[in-house]
Amino acid sequence: MNLKQYIAELIGTFTLVFCGCGAIVTNEFSNGTVTHSGIALTFGLIVMALIYAFGEISGAHFNPAVTIAFTYAKKFPLKEVPKYILAQCTGAIAAAGLLLIFFPTNELLGTTLPSIDTWRVFLFEVILTFFLMLVIINVSTGSKETGIMAGIAIGAVVWLEAQFAGPITGASMNPARSIGPALVSGHLEHIWIYIFAPIIGAVLAVISCKLVKDDQCCDSKC
Repeated sequence: MNLKQYIAELIGTFTLVFCGCGAIVTNEFSNGTVTHSGIALTFGLIVMALIYAFGEISGAHFNPAVTIAFTYAKKFPLKEVPKYILAQCTGAIAAAGLLLIFFPTNELLGTTLPSIDTWRVFLFEVILTFFLMLVIINVSTGSKETGIMAGIAIGAVVWLEAQFAGPITGASMNPARSIGPALVSGHLEHIWIYIFAPIIGAVLAVISCKLVKDDQCCDSKC
């Protein structure tokens, strides 16, 4: 691993949070001009674009749950996990901080919060991340989300899940995406959901891959 990969993860996660959470904040600021569908589409499109931009450099994880799941699948070195997660969370926090500068009166800055019972939201986030990682691990090469179809497939899943689950859970599927706005806005009361649920869901996706495919599935490409 080299410094360029960490920088790519930092910039990529910064861009994801700034654009996605920025769409949420802008929608609130403009009294619904962006719309919920517009927010979901923003998340899907930015993920797709970032995979094409950084997939060959860092693997375009931009998500601690994805990094941990790739490590569990033996596709990513364990010693690099803390560095990747640090870069991802730094990018997310910086993006939320910039949104605070632009919109100082906004209370949440795109923070993910449950709209139903916390245990239901936890389970929902586990399932959402399971679906996301299931697609990622089947279209990725090694620990890299690369190729013509990878960006489209992964971006589409992010858009789909944000579209139908966003009003209920925030459709985080990404600890860094939730940590940044929560930390900057000070709304940390439910952050544990959005840290642990995505990690569990992503690891379960790898386990399911091992169950339905050959033994080499998670050592090379599912």
